[in-house]
Amino acid sequence: MGKKIIAFVMLVMVLGMQVRTLDAHQIDDISCFEAIISLVSCAPFLTGVGQPAPSTTCCEGAHNLFQKADTTQVRRDICQCLKGASIKFGVNSDKAKQLPQLCNIGLSFSIDPSIDCNTIP
Repeated sequence: MGKKIIAFVMLVMVLGMQVRTLDAHQIDDISCFEAIISLVSCAPFLTGVGQPAPSTTCCEGAHNLFQKADTTQVRRDICQCLKGASIKFGVNSDKAKQLPQLCNIGLSFSIDPSIDCNTIP
């Protein structure tokens, strides 16, 4: 258990350092940085480091993020942002696909690192 906690702390530290290198452009009312930060608590689940299911905090962050995605363009911009972040941080694509269902988020598209964000309605 101690090794998992250390691994998670290291992941968060690396996330903090790496997120600064991502495109910080503004996505209407939310920046790419803010979109990533809203899902930081999902890292243990999304990377497979620890939790077998997303935490309550993770789901709350995901709900808040996707509520802000109220137009097609914002959804596409967030998609591009998270797609880039998922590659950098080693997100497990199967876990990413499960997140909306496990957090009871009704999305019209799948969260998938290989998605073409321009196809999102």
